Amino acid sequence: MTEDWFAGDPRTNAERMRVGDDYIAEGPEISRALVEGAQRAAQFSALYADSPDGAQALLTKLLGAIGEGTYIRGPLFVDYGTNITIGSGCFANYGLVALDVAPITIGNDVQIGPNVQLLTPNHPVDAARRRAKLESATPIVIGDNVWLGGGVIVLGGVTIGENTVVGAGAVVIRDLPANVVAVGNPARVVREIT
Repeated sequence: MTEDWFAGDPRTNAERMRVGDDYIAEGPEISRALVEGAQRAAQFSALYADSPDGAQALLTKLLGAIGEGTYIRGPLFVDYGTNITIGSGCFANYGLVALDVAPITIGNDVQIGPNVQLLTPNHPVDAARRRAKLESATPIVIGDNVWLGGGVIVLGGVTIGENTVVGAGAVVIRDLPANVVAVGNPARVVREIT
């Protein structure tokens, strides 16, 4: 019955996904891209265990774009990888999960603690839509010089302003302004950075 959700819409699931509309995560184009992303991420993670510096060269094949002097520790988990843009001088610690159904844009000089999750996909609250396996996705934007503490979760549709610090374990469900410290679940601003 999933066809009923898209009656009269000639677009493929992949086309709907790319523009942020509801889609179903199936079909040859989506499946192939998911497998390729997983393979490239696994290759990076495996090489990282043997040659951390050598693994960094693979990131140019895995990610949409990566700036000079950016360093990511394996393992790294992505949906596609190609929808991730990371600026210069960034560092991501072990276990980054970046589900890039929608674009993930990370500025320059961003510090990402271990086991951070950047999650662009959304699943409907409505039971019938969820049973039909509908999904959507919204972008994540992380400004320059942001620090995400260990275990931070950032949900789709969120923008984090420059110089902001997000404390360990926080769950960011809405935008955070520049130059603040935010903590908790859901993340809330506790002070400004002057």
